[in-house]
Amino acid sequence: MKLRIVPIVLTVVISASVLFGGWFIYRHMVLQNPLANVVSQYEGVKSSHIDIKQDTVTLKLDLEPNTNLQGLVQHIKEEGKAVIGQRELKFVVEDHSSEALDLWWEQAMLSVAEAMDTKRYTNIQSSLEQLAGESSNLTARATIDDTNVYVSLSDGKSGKFIILPRQPGKMEVWNHA
Repeated sequence: MKLRIVPIVLTVVISASVLFGGWFIYRHMVLQNPLANVVSQYEGVKSSHIDIKQDTVTLKLDLEPNTNLQGLVQHIKEEGKAVIGQRELKFVVEDHSSEALDLWWEQAMLSVAEAMDTKRYTNIQSSLEQLAGESSNLTARATIDDTNVYVSLSDGKSGKFIILPRQPGKMEVWNHA
């Protein structure tokens, strides 16, 4: 029996292109496009890049200076849960910080780190407000959810977004016998 090389190679090439082409179209049309639509709907999102892997969804975001970062994260979690499923959601926010914002953040980091370590999250906003009071055009906002603390700094022209992961304290129940 003589094997014909051309039909075998042609069959392998066509099968591979149909298989991988179908996978690419599925990934693009069923996963990435719906999530991209969810992200682009939110006010303040300039652009986004989505990378969906088996265990993670990574969103690279370019945001306007006064965007509500926590609101965006919640919006993506709620509206995109069909696509995200059990995957871990990671955010990378493009940094459009100015030199003044970077310097200001360096001054604020010590009090923010202390508040994070002691789990006194309300001290973060008061520390930011105190330092922002020294500069007339600076706005600082800290918000929190069950997984992260979101810090947004803006001087009107540029913005800096920081996502600080938190481990919620465990509530202990004391039995008094």
